[in-house]
Amino acid sequence: MGLVVAPPSPPPSPSSPKASPKGSPKAGKAKARQRRVLLPVGAAAIAVLAAGSLSGGVYAVVSGHGKADPVAKTTAEPPPTGAPTGPVTNVADSGQVAPLRRVVPPDVLAVSGGGGSIGPAQIAKIRKLGKVRDVVAVAGGAVQLQGRAVNTFAVDPSSFRSWTPPGTAKKTDLWAALAADQFVVSPTAAEQLQLAKGFQYPIVAKSMPNVMMGGSGSLGLPGIDMLVSRKTGNDMGLVPNVAIMVNAPGVDPAKLSKAVGRVLGVGANVVNLHDRKYQSPSDNGGKPGSYLDLYKQAATGCPGLSWTVLAAIGQVESDHGRNAGRSSAGALGPMQFMPATWKTYGVDGDHDGKADIMNPYDAVPAAAKYLCANGAGKGGKQLYRAIWHYNHADWYVQKVLALAKAYSTRFS
Repeated sequence: MGLVVAPPSPPPSPSSPKASPKGSPKAGKAKARQRRVLLPVGAAAIAVLAAGSLSGGVYAVVSGHGKADPVAKTTAEPPPTGAPTGPVTNVADSGQVAPLRRVVPPDVLAVSGGGGSIGPAQIAKIRKLGKVRDVVAVAGGAVQLQGRAVNTFAVDPSSFRSWTPPGTAKKTDLWAALAADQFVVSPTAAEQLQLAKGFQYPIVAKSMPNVMMGGSGSLGLPGIDMLVSRKTGNDMGLVPNVAIMVNAPGVDPAKLSKAVGRVLGVGANVVNLHDRKYQSPSDNGGKPGSYLDLYKQAATGCPGLSWTVLAAIGQVESDHGRNAGRSSAGALGPMQFMPATWKTYGVDGDHDGKADIMNPYDAVPAAAKYLCANGAGKGGKQLYRAIWHYNHADWYVQKVLALAKAYSTRFS
């Protein structure tokens, strides 16, 4: 199932029960300076948060003693080179991972100050912040690969995949490779370090294991260019719980960042992942890298239809893909289409040869197509009727239009 990163819901964003479906959507190149996490080569339990990564910028590291040291310049030519907390992953010896069942778009990324671990009490306090839905803590640091410093997280593949961008989250082979103790990198790292899938490379950290490259995919995290398994991260001496990612639908990410910063204290580096300076072109084959961009792109297929209407419907129907399973009425996917309606309005939006009701790249443009066919592009009463056409409930239509207005206000 294809998945995309959800935009933050416009505050206040009332959550509502799913509406009974009737027919369609739920029947019812300048590189910005960015913060990073680094582990100095050959040093154990040392973390870093700095500006820059393989995609540009400058590194600075923080030793276990809390003193900053510049990363030594390397003479290597561009070719470059974790263990989180959370539930135990059910991984078979063959490197199998659990199916992708939901998406958890990160709103904030934070790294502890001074290179130490984020404590259990701090993590618990962040979980209790208003409207925080999901939190994941990961081990991390900087290692050397192909003579270059690479910011790395060690993760549980079954649980962490849901925190990554669309095309990456659904690449089961990528996560299976990670579960088999191979490493995966961002496309930028793969290109600059001239890495080839299936080949082993020495990774320099506390130890220097030879690890096979399992593939590449956009990670969606500023400055993080490599993922390894928990086991590999532990073997390399990455710092436990050095970073934390937070998902809080409906909360202003700027305010959430400040709240997380207050919990972690002085020296912590907190990144609002919705900040424009941390947005980069999608490494997803030219496809939108977030639900926000997907809604905007899909709306262009229906002149006169605002993307905010699609965003509102996406929020009401599945919370932007977070609850895309079958409803009690039988509707499916991020836009909750009834299968019968999908046969008429289904779209192959990502041009992969099939119109998949569960794939947002197909479902969102299909929703635009459905609305357009019912006059939504004309606005006013026609838009109202187009929404009512698939859900005969005035409260539902009014809720969608109110949310659309909230999106317009927030993202204007």
